[in-house]
Amino acid sequence: MPQAAIKATGLSKWFGEGATRTFAVREVGFEASFGEILYIVGPSGSGKTTLLSVISGILRPNAGSVSIEGTDIWALSDNAIAEFRLKRIGFVFQDFHLFPRLTTAENVAIPLILKKRDWDESIAEAKKYLDIVGLKNRADLPPVKLSGGEQQRVAIARAIVSQPDILIMDEPTASLDGDTGRNIVGFVRNQILNDKRCIVIVTHDARITEFADRILMMEDGRLKSIENGRSHEE
Repeated sequence: MPQAAIKATGLSKWFGEGATRTFAVREVGFEASFGEILYIVGPSGSGKTTLLSVISGILRPNAGSVSIEGTDIWALSDNAIAEFRLKRIGFVFQDFHLFPRLTTAENVAIPLILKKRDWDESIAEAKKYLDIVGLKNRADLPPVKLSGGEQQRVAIARAIVSQPDILIMDEPTASLDGDTGRNIVGFVRNQILNDKRCIVIVTHDARITEFADRILMMEDGRLKSIENGRSHEE
């Protein structure tokens, strides 16, 4: 059996103690493979965003483990987890999180700068990735000059500039109209996904489920079901 990109086992995350304890995630386990797009879906308050934070090394679980390519990330120190995220996980935030005072290229170069790469080399590499996402001519513009779809592509370029094995996207279409959202996720499937990368998307947007290989349905903090996506029905 090939090694799983992500393996979550018995994950639980709660807040408060005793009578006030509230479970956000309760005993969730699943695997995600390289070469697939895995969706985590469910209504607001179902625990999907908390689960995303736990598997991406942002929020420590109260129970269970997360293995990424065989590394149990929550067995690492906090500093080692941060280093692991920087090298192995790309994250696309719901609201893009672009810095308004930086150019588009400078925004994309941030992960490389954090790795202490030379500034000029980092900007040159960032421009290569802007070309990949179709924004070669936007490199010197500030984010405010870009459309919502273009800003999302900048966020994707920033997430993949370090060539991470795992790409995690939190509600990537939430700030976009229907056609732009479908174009963005279709672009991710056709241009960003490969057999050495696993993509996990948290969404409640039913318009983009056709791009999923598998869909994890969350409800009340539990994993309700795992289903094949529409891509298997082609």
